[in-house]
Formats: sequence, C-alpha cells, structure tokens
Amino acid sequence: MVEFLVSKLHDVRFMTMMLAAIAASATVYTLVMPLFAGEGLSKRMKAVASERERIRQRERERLNRNEKVSLRQTPKQLVSRVVEDFNLTKWLAQEAARDKLIMAGYRGQAPYVTFLFARMVAPLVLFVGSTLYVFLIAHLQQSLPIKIGMCVGAAYLGLQAPMLFLKNAISKRQLSIKRAFPDALDLLLICIESGMSVEMAFRKVATEIVGQSIALSEEFTLTTAELSYLQDRKVAYENLARRTGLEGVKSVCLALQQAERYGTPLGHSLRVMAQENRDMRMNEAEKKAAALPPKLTVPMILFFLPVLFVVILGPTGIKISELH
Repeated sequence: MVEFLVSKLHDVRFMTMMLAAIAASATVYTLVMPLFAGEGLSKRMKAVASERERIRQRERERLNRNEKVSLRQTPKQLVSRVVEDFNLTKWLAQEAARDKLIMAGYRGQAPYVTFLFARMVAPLVLFVGSTLYVFLIAHLQQSLPIKIGMCVGAAYLGLQAPMLFLKNAISKRQLSIKRAFPDALDLLLICIESGMSVEMAFRKVATEIVGQSIALSEEFTLTTAELSYLQDRKVAYENLARRTGLEGVKSVCLALQQAERYGTPLGHSLRVMAQENRDMRMNEAEKKAAALPPKLTVPMILFFLPVLFVVILGPTGIKISELH
C-alpha cells in the first residue's frame, strides 16, 4: 500500500490530474461561497453583539465588584488543558500576537489559547510527517544532513504557519476596511451634520455599512459600545485605531479625540479626511492597474503564446505530415 502511494506521488500524469482536480474544486468553491455569505454575516454580527455585552458586563463589574459574571468565550477544554500543562503562555506567548489576533477579528481568550496550541502542534506534526516521508516512505537518495535539514525546515514552516495565517487574515480584513472607510466617513459626516451624537452616528453607520464591509461594521459597533460604557471616550477611539491598524483610521480617531477634548467642529475634518482616504484608495487602484501589464507578461508567454502557436501552426503541421 505504501509503495503504491509512493509510486502515485511520483507519477507525473497522476499528479497533473490531481492538481487539475484541486484547481477545479477551488474554482467551484470560489463561485459557491458567496451564496452562503448570509450565514457568515449573521454569525459575525452575533459575535459582535456578544462582545458588546462583554464590554457592558465589564463596566458593570467595575461599578459593582460583587458581580462575578463574565460573558467571554472560553476555549475548548482539551486545548486549554494542553496550554496550561505545557505552560505555553510563558514559552510561546507574544504580546504582539494578542494585538494581531484582535486586528484579524479574533477576540477574547479562546482564540489566543488556540493560537498557542497551534504554534505548538503544527511544528510537531510537520516534523513527524516529514520524517516519516523522508526516511521511511520516499527513500530519498540525498545525504543525511540534507534529509535532516528538510525535516527541520518543515518544522520551522509549521512554527511560522499560524503567524502566516494571521497575517493573511489581517491583510484581508484591513483591505475590506480600507475600501469601505471613505464611504463610512461620508455617512458619519452626514449623520453628525444632521444633529446626531457621535454614538448614534457610529451606530447608524455600522448598520448601513454592513453590506459593504462586515469588518468595518463590527469595529464601529464595538466603538459604539465602548463610547457608551467606558469612562474615558478617548480610550474608545484609541481602541478603534489599535484594532484596525490603518493610518487613515488612526488619523480620524485622532481628529475625534481632539474634537472631544477641545470642542472643535467635526464636519470639516471628516470631510477632508474622507476625501484623503478616497484619494488613497484611488491611488492604490491606479498602482495595481499600472502593475498589471508586467504581471501578465509571464502568463502570456507560458499559456497564451503556446496555444496560439498550436492554433496557427497546427493545420500546417497536419498537412505536412499527410504529404509525407
């Protein structure tokens, strides 16, 4: 059985068919996933509602120390036990990881414990799997140091895999926020100039912008809760800037802090910042459009030109072969 699997892994035709099947499945998955976006939206909005309840409960506990109720999500028992037994919070804990988890949309203690568990398990799994494949299954002809280096490289890849996943999630979330933020500022400006308070404006914008960016709607909803329950409103704006990690959001939060402190009007500042964020979004789109022709050069050489040559020269080759 093992020899059969090894032979299939080294079979070029079988691997080509397998990769084609994976590509087709990924295409179908990409086309079908938007149909199920509604369920994801409802789940994420429920998560934001639970986070709002957590903030409210935390402020109630601050006012009444006798209350010991917590609405935080708890990690799974097995994962939590492994993290506690091996003391991973001491050996693998990173304060930057907490901030990155929040920026990726994973809040509470449960995602942090799961992240530590993944950082411990992934290197071990990849190291054991690569060792079995290199020494027992594949029977590679390379020298022993090269084999050991391959196993160590697989373990290092497993150690970095959770961080790579986290960076990818952060980049996707920031891209969604960045695209919708200028429109959100316009809506926020309209709400504030119509006479709404800042809390009501954030709540209204969070409701209206949810169809364009779920991530931005989550952040605005949490900011609304923090503005309602925190003693210092400046902390709510700082938390919004820290959770997003975007320069445009930080500038708006700084303007909101200054307006809160000095009583300056927000209308003009929000109008200018909305235009700046819109210009930044347009500049990024123009950069991507300008970088498209060089990126298309290699795919055209590898995929389009051979097919074009086959279509043009194919009939001529068939006629020449018939003459001979």
